[in-house]
Amino acid sequence: MTTVQKRRARARGGELDDCLRACAVHSGKVVGSIDRRRVELAESLRKLLVVWGTTATTAPAPAPAGGATALLKRAVKGATTPSNSIPGDLLDALLAVANKALECGYDDELNLALVISDTVLAQRRNSRAGWRLRARLLEALGEETEAVEAYEKYLSLTDEDGFGVRAKIAGLRRAGEQERELLALLKRQNPRAAEFAGRAATDVWAEGLASHAVGDWTEAEPRLVAALLALAAEEAPVADRQELLSQYLDLRTTESTDLASLTEALALYAEQRRNRMRGPVADPTIGEVHWISLGEFRNQIAGKSICLVANSGRVGASSLGAEIDAYDLVVRFNSYRIDPRHTGSRTDIHATIHKHGFNWDQQVTTRLVFGGISGDWKYSLRNRLVPGAQTFLGDESLRWPVRNIGRLGTDVWSGIPTTGFNMLYLLDFLDVSPTLDLIGFDFYESGAYRVQEAMKLAITSVHEYTSEKAWVMQRAQSVTDMRISLR
Repeated sequence: MTTVQKRRARARGGELDDCLRACAVHSGKVVGSIDRRRVELAESLRKLLVVWGTTATTAPAPAPAGGATALLKRAVKGATTPSNSIPGDLLDALLAVANKALECGYDDELNLALVISDTVLAQRRNSRAGWRLRARLLEALGEETEAVEAYEKYLSLTDEDGFGVRAKIAGLRRAGEQERELLALLKRQNPRAAEFAGRAATDVWAEGLASHAVGDWTEAEPRLVAALLALAAEEAPVADRQELLSQYLDLRTTESTDLASLTEALALYAEQRRNRMRGPVADPTIGEVHWISLGEFRNQIAGKSICLVANSGRVGASSLGAEIDAYDLVVRFNSYRIDPRHTGSRTDIHATIHKHGFNWDQQVTTRLVFGGISGDWKYSLRNRLVPGAQTFLGDESLRWPVRNIGRLGTDVWSGIPTTGFNMLYLLDFLDVSPTLDLIGFDFYESGAYRVQEAMKLAITSVHEYTSEKAWVMQRAQSVTDMRISLR
């Protein structure tokens, strides 16, 4: 069986009941996991089972809090759901599970995400979220041609591109071209690779490693290159090809004496890797951005009046645009939406969680990117920052204010702090602003007011909105319908 046939032989979904039962079974597999991503997946699965239990036509009433085991048993025993379409709340819960499964990256979870993807698109052929999920999943599985087709389908269904899909498509296509250029270069540099054509890639690769192990690079290199060419010819998954390309170049770096040829190969390898990660950018070094520390940020805001503008429906109908623009510094969050009459027109500081891709291309003076895990935060910065879109960028000392600056652990603040609370906590901690006002902060009582592509994002339950509101009110000096002043 060829690599392509093996990929296409994966179990696929389509029937809603079968998909939901697969999710219920998988819920049992991840219970008790110590892997952070699987823990998050388990929570999404639990929520899905609750939604399924409340929407099922023959299911009994939902179990009380703590009844995840009962929910799982009921799901497996056959609660039924309407088969002609997916209710909106159930669709959202399924997509949340699939996205968490995709983040896990393990084979079992990727297969689960594939079943969900097939089911969503079988039930809702024009689901934008479904097509974007399918594209990301195919990309993770190394099926780039199919991933590009799915991304293009997603774009055909929306007028917005808040997730940077066009750049992703361009990056995948350019990376594919550069990978082919790299392999053609290696073939020219190693003409003896043709001697091993037609043989199994794994066998030839093993022979190459064996030759290298005994110090015979002359015999090792053509075999390694031949194996790389064979993998490309049989359309092996991108991750497999990239891993072996990396291994080969590592070995060549220690063995090669032709630095010019090696440099040419490494440059092509680096370019195709970068394009796969984030798409083509004019300046991969992110322009003239200046990293700023906690102390430098303090100096930026000292003595200035600051307003923090909520992404709330109340702001969207406020007519406070001129008043907002009158502050020295205007802070906005995540997927903020600009309507000059109501929201004001200026953004000096954009505070965003690293997981969201909204407004990173909007011109601001300072961008503060928040994130709880250093590695994930750095990965997002490499993939999301737009050259020239910011003058200053917060460094790791500003990465997670509530936890790292305030030292509030989960024993004190159990929920994940929101972007707004991280920003407000930081400004309150520094305490160098004579005016610190919150505009339109009603903690989503009036609904969300965001850029269009973010309007369907769920208001997640991992945050403690009630606790954040209480913290704000304890420090408020004055409160009106639209403004909370902390100074």
